Amino acid sequence: MLQGKSKIAIIGAGFVGAAIAYNVAINRTASEIVLIDVNNDKAMGEALDINHGLCHLGQMNIHAGDYSDCANCDAIVMTAGLNRKPGETRLDLANKNVPVAKSITENIMKYYNHGVIIVVANPADILTYLIQKWSGLPANKVFGTGTALDSARFRFYLAQKLNVDIQNIHGYIIGEHGDSQVPVWSATQIAGQSVDVYCKSMGIPLSDEDKLEIVTKTKNGGAEVIRLKGATYFAIAGIVENIIEAVIKDKNSIKTVASVLNGQYGIYDVALSLPSVINLNGVDGIIQYNLTPQEEAALQNSAKTLKEFIAQIPNI
Repeated sequence: MLQGKSKIAIIGAGFVGAAIAYNVAINRTASEIVLIDVNNDKAMGEALDINHGLCHLGQMNIHAGDYSDCANCDAIVMTAGLNRKPGETRLDLANKNVPVAKSITENIMKYYNHGVIIVVANPADILTYLIQKWSGLPANKVFGTGTALDSARFRFYLAQKLNVDIQNIHGYIIGEHGDSQVPVWSATQIAGQSVDVYCKSMGIPLSDEDKLEIVTKTKNGGAEVIRLKGATYFAIAGIVENIIEAVIKDKNSIKTVASVLNGQYGIYDVALSLPSVINLNGVDGIIQYNLTPQEEAALQNSAKTLKEFIAQIPNI
């Protein structure tokens, strides 16, 4: 049930933005949902389509709007941006989406007076870092979905391999939402046991090759969906709705989101994902594990990769 009045704005009414709006509506996470898009007809159409089902969902205020509607929002979700085309590099995508994100940030901040900014558009880690700097907001108020989707994929493929309910698996991908992401096998648990102890006790073989296969499927999961259907939007929409709920309901949920770090693992001035406590304050705490030396080295490499990537982007 809705707890009082809550308002979110979704910037970008494409596949991802519309799917997020629908997920928020069917879960009744917010009492007001505003869709903002340069194509106002598209935003209006998506809002109307959801409104037509309200008799089965419950009363909500769902409508198209403009940047002035960013005022008084509990969460502003930034999905607008271009998708990477075949043959394009991530730097090519960044060079296209950075100017878009900067313009959007400037427009948001004309009216911003409350809430968090959640960055979904890609490259997510880079845009999270830049939007936090451009906005001037505290680091806890601007965060990206980061490796939350990668972590969900990791749990899915591990659940398939072990034939166990995915809700009994706790495991995280940290670092970059990209090629240098880091699986934290040392903190992966099944029903409270380490994955290796669980597999041994249950007589389930899980070799290093099996682990590598799971990690590879996780890393390539988005590309596989895009190959099969052209775009990814259902899974990320569900994850974003869950994050919004954690903010609005002050749930202290733990999500692997990307925020600008300030000394965690000795890393500064770059946005990457670590398990984080999410509530009304946004990122209200970041969890640090006793990583293995190999995992920590991989995390440091991920931070280095992202910093080098940012350094290549002109005019930021």
